[in-house]
Amino acid sequence: MGNPSKRPSKMSKREVITRCILFQLSGFRTFKHFYIFYVQKHMKDDFPTTVSYNRFTELIGQNLMAKHLFLKTCCLGECPGISFGDSTPIRVCKPKRIKNNKVFKRIATTGKSTMEWFLEFKLHLVINDKEEILNFT
Repeated sequence: MGNPSKRPSKMSKREVITRCILFQLSGFRTFKHFYIFYVQKHMKDDFPTTVSYNRFTELIGQNLMAKHLFLKTCCLGECPGISFGDSTPIRVCKPKRIKNNKVFKRIATTGKSTMEWFLEFKLHLVINDKEEILNFT
């Protein structure tokens, strides 16, 4: 990464979080295609201050805590008494890069699939019988 920007952002935290949530509802497979081919071309009236894709990914990182708090406080479903929990690994590093990885060294754990070792985080979800997310870590 380069030096952080000294100029204030043209986009508010609300705009960044809204675009991230819209991506989840959009049906696009990758965020890059969603942002470049949909937001920048078709949503200019809704979002007049659009920044480049690279700058937007930096803003996502800067607003991660705000997004997390919003999702935890406003977007969780109600527990009717029946809930289901599950977890899945999120791979962050390929096997040949594990020893060189400095970013996730103390945070991620080493996992093993039937084919190979990898560096991973775990996503834990609890949902209700209406498929609404009740909690996540």
